[in-house]
Amino acid sequence: MKILRFSTAGSAKYGVLEERDRIREISGSIYEHFRFSGNTYNLGEVNLLAPCEPSKIVCVGLNYRAHIDEFKRDISGVPEEPVLFLKPSTAVVGPEAGIVYPKRISRLDYEGELAVVIGKKARDINPDQACGIILGYTCANDVTARDLQKKDGQWTRAKSFDTFLPLGPWIETELDPGNLRIQLLLNNVVKQDSNTHNMIFPVPVLVSFITGIMTLLPGDIILTGTPEGVGPMNVGDTVKVVVEGLGGLQNHVL
Repeated sequence: MKILRFSTAGSAKYGVLEERDRIREISGSIYEHFRFSGNTYNLGEVNLLAPCEPSKIVCVGLNYRAHIDEFKRDISGVPEEPVLFLKPSTAVVGPEAGIVYPKRISRLDYEGELAVVIGKKARDINPDQACGIILGYTCANDVTARDLQKKDGQWTRAKSFDTFLPLGPWIETELDPGNLRIQLLLNNVVKQDSNTHNMIFPVPVLVSFITGIMTLLPGDIILTGTPEGVGPMNVGDTVKVVVEGLGGLQNHVL
């Protein structure tokens, strides 16, 4: 099932995408046993929004060995535990939205990722329980001010600007995250091309580790890390994250 969030006539709504690009509007919360309102829309006639509204975004750094290798001068080997940082909810934008290139930075990087969408309040979850609290998955771009990341020696400022987290196009609830091709295209040229089976810490391990530290709430996002091939974007560029089974998330640098 593909759950999406969209706007029409100035109002934000949730719906389920069905065959022939028909959207059935949801009545109630997507995190509970929802029903349909009876209203339908055509996908081409609505504006897609980020598919959820997280209270927090928990990000995992250095979760692909080849990505670690491309930054090996700055990193001391494969981490023994997941490396975590947070992005604010105000960084979230949806498909086709603009990524604003801040005037104060000199390098803006893309980082294509698989995002996990939490469906239930969760604390201290074992890896074998992880699938029970996950609503589904979506595409993400962990946009990064690389020069500030190096300057600060930590990641908060570099990752937190408004528009630095495109999400979408929808949440796929029926997906195995363990073996998915993940790509990022910059101006239609493939820059990142890997598979989620290359993750050092797979999704169930990440969910367990994170819920051992903090409570996750419905709608919260886990970014699972980016593969090798990260690089700069410039004003006027179009960037697209494509994850197998999830479609594509396209945005434009402004």
